Amino acid sequence: TPHPIWRQHPVHPGASGSTLRGAESEAQPRPLPGFLWSCGGAGFEHPCPGRLGDCEAAAPAASSGEDMSSDDDAAPTAAEAAGDTHLLGFSDEILLHILSHVPSTDLVLNVRRTCRKLAALCLDKSLVHTVLLQKDYQASEDKVRQLVKEIGREIQHLNMAGCYWLSGSTIEHVARCHSLVKVNLSGCHLTSLRLSKVLSALQHLRSLAIDVSPGFDASQLSSECKATLSRVRELKQTLFTPSYGVVPCCASLQKLLLYFEILDRTREGAVLSGQLMVGQSNVPHYQNLRVFYARLAPGYINQEVVRLYLAVLSDRTPENLHAFLISVPGSFAESGATKNLLDSMARNVALDALQLPKSWLNGSTLLQHMKFNNPFYFSFSRCTLSGGHLIQRVINGGKDLSSLASLNLSGCVHCLSADSLLRKAEDDIDSSILETLVESCCNLHHLNLSAAHHHSSDGLGRHLCQLLARLCHLRSLSLPVCSVADSAPRPDRAPAPPAMHAVPRGFGKKVRIGVQTCPNPFLGQSTPQPASVFWSLLKKLPFLEHLELIGSNFSSAMPRNEPAIRNSLPPCSRAQNVGDSEVAAIGQLAFLRHLTLAQLPGMLTGSGLVSIGLQCQQLQSLSLANLGMMGKVVYMPALADMLKHCKRLKDLRLEQPYFNANAQFFQALGQCSSLQRLCLVSRSGTLQPDAVLAFMARCLHVVVCHMFTGESLITCKSLQQSLLRSFQAERPALNVVIFPLLHEGLTDVIRDVPMVHLDEITLFKSRVAEEPPNLWW
Repeated sequence: TPHPIWRQHPVHPGASGSTLRGAESEAQPRPLPGFLWSCGGAGFEHPCPGRLGDCEAAAPAASSGEDMSSDDDAAPTAAEAAGDTHLLGFSDEILLHILSHVPSTDLVLNVRRTCRKLAALCLDKSLVHTVLLQKDYQASEDKVRQLVKEIGREIQHLNMAGCYWLSGSTIEHVARCHSLVKVNLSGCHLTSLRLSKVLSALQHLRSLAIDVSPGFDASQLSSECKATLSRVRELKQTLFTPSYGVVPCCASLQKLLLYFEILDRTREGAVLSGQLMVGQSNVPHYQNLRVFYARLAPGYINQEVVRLYLAVLSDRTPENLHAFLISVPGSFAESGATKNLLDSMARNVALDALQLPKSWLNGSTLLQHMKFNNPFYFSFSRCTLSGGHLIQRVINGGKDLSSLASLNLSGCVHCLSADSLLRKAEDDIDSSILETLVESCCNLHHLNLSAAHHHSSDGLGRHLCQLLARLCHLRSLSLPVCSVADSAPRPDRAPAPPAMHAVPRGFGKKVRIGVQTCPNPFLGQSTPQPASVFWSLLKKLPFLEHLELIGSNFSSAMPRNEPAIRNSLPPCSRAQNVGDSEVAAIGQLAFLRHLTLAQLPGMLTGSGLVSIGLQCQQLQSLSLANLGMMGKVVYMPALADMLKHCKRLKDLRLEQPYFNANAQFFQALGQCSSLQRLCLVSRSGTLQPDAVLAFMARCLHVVVCHMFTGESLITCKSLQQSLLRSFQAERPALNVVIFPLLHEGLTDVIRDVPMVHLDEITLFKSRVAEEPPNLWW
């Protein structure tokens, strides 16, 4: 159950199935749309698809312009012919639940046209009060305008986040939704004047999310717009230029979320400065603030601007402040104003959620003086927080923290060890600290322990995996690879044979040795061994939906939200003991939706991937990076077999040096019928343009194709232009970036990628407990 601070109004998840087509024939009733039986979220499976004509109220298929209210259109019932089981024989409650997984554009513009019963159900308040266009990549300009025209007055919650392909004139139609209470326009094209026009018509608005782009001018906002903003209680603002945005106009703010994505230099090379904000209104209204959240991209300019936002907070801390969170990559020096703010918070407020820059906590006694009231989220990412301090200052010596739902300890290399800060990477953790943490925070749903070496000793029942198995409520978990290795080599694991066979089909480098054939994933070494502590952990967490196994020393070739580290470090020696058997154990997680595997040098053939593909049928996003020995792509045959079974996979991110994206790879990938986004990152990698074009022609739902390889700039540009020329017209949201990975112009190319894709798939990062649950929508 979400914490009261974050609890939002009910919303309906988006559908994961295919869309309905328009009327095909006036005479022939159309078969039941397949997606109504296989919605990813709904879990409906039915062996007997009925027909839309199997309803006494059914009418012949009508065009989108026909009125469904005429009794003369009624068709004879076909229920007797179809048998007892058919779609419209379900109760209205079940049908509404099914329809809640259909994209809003399809629901209103297509499904509603099929028969009178569905026409009534599709306009039910539970369906039209909340409209989600986020990631509805088939929502074209015409569809969105028609949708607003037909149900605009009924919409109360509208999510258009990341609809970058829609023009500003289409976004302007939101002004017709006069009943809107909550709207998310992040990632949409909006000028100051258009924003003013939209908000002037939304008198009931209480929650708003927008971007503040270069050229924004608050002086262009009308008095009606400012009146609407004065009533807004929740504001999410993504800044691409130094500005206060609309914050000074929001006098009733209770929740403020700020995302700083300002680049240090303009395209012309001019250096930006926070001094550009001088002359703007600098009196944000924080007196009613309950939640303050700021996430900064790398760059000094973002730190300079966020200090201006914090300056007002340091003067007077809001009495009702319950959550204070600042996420900063790298160091962020503490100033006199921020020190006063923290001292005031320690004296005057009790927090439910806390995240601070590591430099504000390291060596500080701040946590000892902070007061917490049923906390539900803590993030101490990258802090030098020792195990002793964690127990004494956060858990208070074992105090009950059953309210804590999410904990981020990524990069806290000492958090599970004794107080000594001289701990070496190969030293074992203090299992008593972890045991106290598990017992005190027994209701954790999200836990991140990545980016650290958490090695367990040989003590019986004291392994990290055995202790974490007690957290039966976990839904997302991020662990370093070395932490899941058995304390001692298992007698049932055969030593890795030397890879000396000739490579078939030319994977990896042009001269390659070491690729073995892919064995049956359920035989031999790839079978999950009950003796494995990792196998036992996953058996105790059957409802896990998000799993990350990331090497302690892994760093992506495309960093952004962290300081750029181009020199890859060798993997931890214990990670060598984590291989195909442990990967195959992941196949136990029948509800797994998101999986990340990075820097697993012990993977020999990748046979465990086949187990995941066969058994994890709910898998929607997959991120693989640096698997097996560096310089050897040994898992390609297994990956090809895996992809054949991933029918619900929407996002695939693959980062592997010397990867050869050839016809066989794209042929296998083409069987992922639900795929929408693909990102390939490969230093010295190659690709076959003809295979890419054939793949895009086969996978009709793919709208993101990002490839950063070792190909020449001419080859990359030619392929990119061919893809856009061939598919842009029929896929309005298509975003294609093909570019050499090590080219000096990569930064300028990256800045043009829509933020929704850049943040979610192009850049690698750990996402477990990254933010508090239910932070916004």
